[in-house]
Amino acid sequence: MGATDTAGTSVITLTETDLDPYVTHGPTRRWLTGPGLPGVGALVTFEALRADGLRTVADATGDHPADLLPAGLRDQLVIGGLIGAEGPRTESVLLDGATGEVTTTYFLHDRPGLMDRRRLAPSLEKLVRFATAADELAALRGQFAAYAGRFGPEVVDRASAQLLALYEAGSDGGEVPPFWRLTAVIRPLALMAGPGTRSELALDLPPRLLDEEFGARAVVRFEDVDFPAALTHEPTRRFLREAGLPEECVWFFLDTDAPLPTMAEHVADDPAAALPPRADSLIRLGYLLEDTSLVVDGATGAVLAWSEAEAVLRPLNADVSTLAFTLWLIHRERSLDAVHDLTEAYDQLADAMSRALAAVDRTACDPAPVGPTDDGRRYWPQMFEDEAGGGLYA
Repeated sequence: MGATDTAGTSVITLTETDLDPYVTHGPTRRWLTGPGLPGVGALVTFEALRADGLRTVADATGDHPADLLPAGLRDQLVIGGLIGAEGPRTESVLLDGATGEVTTTYFLHDRPGLMDRRRLAPSLEKLVRFATAADELAALRGQFAAYAGRFGPEVVDRASAQLLALYEAGSDGGEVPPFWRLTAVIRPLALMAGPGTRSELALDLPPRLLDEEFGARAVVRFEDVDFPAALTHEPTRRFLREAGLPEECVWFFLDTDAPLPTMAEHVADDPAAALPPRADSLIRLGYLLEDTSLVVDGATGAVLAWSEAEAVLRPLNADVSTLAFTLWLIHRERSLDAVHDLTEAYDQLADAMSRALAAVDRTACDPAPVGPTDDGRRYWPQMFEDEAGGGLYA
């Protein structure tokens, strides 16, 4: 096995000897000894191949007898893994040495008999092409360079259609594997809103984006009389007056019964209630769960989640513009699921949602603690992953 640097990218290639006796499929042998595989991309890594060489699933399961594995898995070759929004995942990439097909699996070391495979690509060549296209979309380079600096619904639709057409053309019978289908449908949603210039917030949302998604009657706009004196951040005040927020969306519920209170005012009748630091400057917009308040910092516009049960204040979104984008993203995904059956691969969908959100609001997904009491838990990725809660299902 060897590694060469091509344009700064470490490429993994194998020798004919490395491939014997594992790979008998001619085109796959030629690909591995020729163009090879990139070490790490944004979605897929082949570093396991560099570190361990070719090995079968049976070899990789360690001490468990190979006959505990499903027959179709034992001789599959472990060549890499998928990369999640926050780093390497536990889903391994497998190669069929006889056919060249590429699939994925989760290693269940305590229950190997329950392991299964999911389609990823009909060949290594198509896998590299699929992953490269997704990377180019994320970076707006290569075949997606024309979208740089462009945002809005038309851009989202065109980028999604272009990526989906590429995946259909490279899939057997045009049937796109779930991982790439949801990549083509979800990832371009990050192009809906551009950096905030007019709004002086993180994002400039397209005009009436929330009205068109939720319906005008479901979007609440505030008046100055609704704001406490502590809300001094003018871009936040302007956004709440002009764009507003949906009254509710899956895990989010807006307070509309009275003028927005500070957290100190919200619990004034409950002297035993725990309060976050600077409670007089945190304005409660609504709630996420029964014991979790959604608050905005009146001075900076930062959006935070206050867990009353844990007495922990965590970052939620960069500001109200990215909060609105998050709610739009969740609502839009549920509509798209009804058409594209995105929840067929729920875990992969949850990761794609986190990637789309992180592309416009790193605060919402970055687990790096921002204070001594911050444990790094982030609400939105946690909710996306909660399949039992059913929030991403249409």
